[in-house]
Amino acid sequence: MAKAKNATIRVKQVGSPIGRPKDQLATLKGLGLNKMHRVRELEDTPAVRGMVNKISHLVEIVEDA
Repeated sequence: MAKAKNATIRVKQVGSPIGRPKDQLATLKGLGLNKMHRVRELEDTPAVRGMVNKISHLVEIVEDA
């Protein structure tokens, strides 16, 4: 039986964490982002969505073309 593919989202860091609160920097690191324009493919779960929403001004969701 084939295993269903888990839904994922691609998140790109577009803003600098310099001068941001420590919790926002920790959220970026938790998502695996720490340098500008870095892209990560993450599992689409409520926890990950919540983290992305918390720092939505620093990241964007990348649509595959």
